[in-house]
Amino acid sequence: MAEDELRQLQEQLAALAVSDFVVSAASTLASLAAGKLETGDLAQAKQAIDALASLLPHVEGELAGELKAALTSLQVAFAQAASA
Repeated sequence: MAEDELRQLQEQLAALAVSDFVVSAASTLASLAAGKLETGDLAQAKQAIDALASLLPHVEGELAGELKAALTSLQVAFAQAASA
């Protein structure tokens, strides 16, 4: 990676709010968990669900409720898939 590219990346990271990154990561994990459940990869689904659960205490704002609801749905879906 060229020095200019590295410097630009560092500036972008410095400008990024941690709360925005946490929400983005949580949303990605929710989608990943759903995909893993659909394919029957329960070990990977559990890992994504657990990671999502660990991030939720750090999510603030209006999306917190939506992500908590998504987590609950994923946990229920996981429990149903695991007991099938």
